[in-house]
Amino acid sequence: MSKLRVVFMGTPDFAVPCLDALVKGEYNVVAVVTQPDRPKGRGQKLAESPVKQAAISYKIPVLQPNKVKDPGFQDVLFSLKPDIIVVVAFGQLLPKMLLDLPPLGCINVHASLLPLYRGAAPIHWSIIKGDKVTGVTTMFMDIGMDTGDMILKEKVSISEMDTTGDIHDKLKNIGAKVLSETMKLIVDKKAPRLAQNNEEATYASMLTRELERINWQEPAVAIHNLVRGLNPWPGAYCFYQDKNLKIWQTRIYPTDDIVTQSGRIAKITAEGFVVETRQGLLEILEVQPASKRRMRAIDFICGYGLRVGDILE
Repeated sequence: MSKLRVVFMGTPDFAVPCLDALVKGEYNVVAVVTQPDRPKGRGQKLAESPVKQAAISYKIPVLQPNKVKDPGFQDVLFSLKPDIIVVVAFGQLLPKMLLDLPPLGCINVHASLLPLYRGAAPIHWSIIKGDKVTGVTTMFMDIGMDTGDMILKEKVSISEMDTTGDIHDKLKNIGAKVLSETMKLIVDKKAPRLAQNNEEATYASMLTRELERINWQEPAVAIHNLVRGLNPWPGAYCFYQDKNLKIWQTRIYPTDDIVTQSGRIAKITAEGFVVETRQGLLEILEVQPASKRRMRAIDFICGYGLRVGDILE
């Protein structure tokens, strides 16, 4: 059974270690399904997904349907006769017809401790909400959004300075490890089926432009978590002198001072500047002015003349 016929479905960098794990585990990955090539960068040239690039390096056939409900794609998938389908951040929901296709089922590697943060952006939201712990869950897929029976979990701690990028990089490797353990359990017919408690479920919705804008009326801790949660993509922003200013790195600035005006620059420090919020002060360490590269906040002060008393909106 070590030569299970596996179809792997995934798209971003997060999914690549899981594909690596299947190949190194000597499973027979008969095809990789990933999203179509998309325009990228200033030149808008078509770019292959990280999973497609990995599949090509392994000489695994690649399928790129616009929609998995397309009859032509489904015919190809049925002809491959997979024993199991492994899905990691693929980007499309699978219809029941495909979920029922492989005898051993479809399994998913999800970047949260289910039933928390079902949906599209679990890492972002775990940090935006200020969680201290997150993790990876493997599950048997059903027709719901991340509602299937759980198999294995592994926890990861989140520090107060960790960003989405930091936790993403930890979880993608842990996800590969947990997937390998899950596959062994499935091969040995020992994989548990642990039902999720739907009453405890939360949802990690798509990120919006409205969410990305910093509201200085929020407490410093909430803004700090938002900045961390949106780093390295898509970034939290505000306005300085009517121009867009992204904020990439912050830290809570200890103080007993009384805040007089949210968004007001209260102090210049050795590493940046301190902003008043509704509750507490926030030190800004890294920013990105419109049409410029990311820079240290102290360099922004020198180049743009920011002063105590100026207002961020």
